Amino acid sequence: MTGTGRRRRWSTDAKAAIVAESFAPGASVSAVARGHLISPSLLFLWRRQTTRVKLAERRDGDVPPGFVPVAITGCGGELSSREEQAAIEIQVGAVCIRVRGTVDRRALCKVLAAVGTAGR
Repeated sequence: MTGTGRRRRWSTDAKAAIVAESFAPGASVSAVARGHLISPSLLFLWRRQTTRVKLAERRDGDVPPGFVPVAITGCGGELSSREEQAAIEIQVGAVCIRVRGTVDRRALCKVLAAVGTAGR
């Protein structure tokens, strides 16, 4: 591209192909952008726009990969003991994990990983 004041116009198909290339495993957004002679910030913008469109197209109840719905219940009110105040409850499918008091973070991560992979 030569001259000043000229903007390239990208078709929707061309943008989609570039964005898909940037999401490929091991791909670098900067490298993909350089390969197509665009700025990385433009490619990041296209990626955000694509992600928003895909999320808007999902049916209710579908969850994007890597995210889980969170529901906070039982807010407010008094708890009877100090131990209960430091409790969390994690619901993964039919499995309910209750954690009270101080917990080793590594151990909890192992339990959550095991529960997450058990149904796969």
